[in-house]
Amino acid sequence: MRFSDEMIQQVWEKGRATLDQDSTIWRKDECGAWMNRAYYGNERSEYGWKIENVSTGGPDILENLRPLHRHNTFDRANHQAKCRVAADRAGLEPSEHIKEPRNRNA
Repeated sequence: MRFSDEMIQQVWEKGRATLDQDSTIWRKDECGAWMNRAYYGNERSEYGWKIENVSTGGPDILENLRPLHRHNTFDRANHQAKCRVAADRAGLEPSEHIKEPRNRNA
């Protein structure tokens, strides 16, 4: 399905913003994977993302749509995300902020 620019932005804003990154550029999906706003629909980028309808048979309205990293999906039967990619915090202390987002296979 093709979404309007306005709908893409509204779904983007449902992603998790962080204090240490510009939320107009970087957000995380519900698996914690980093997504870059400019890479919507980009299947080749490490930070590519898509819009997925998480309702069973529901219409493509904002309430049913979520932003997900291009490799992550949503299991509608179990009502939970299937995470193949998550943020990589290896080597960082819990209180340490990242300088540049990075992902890893989960």
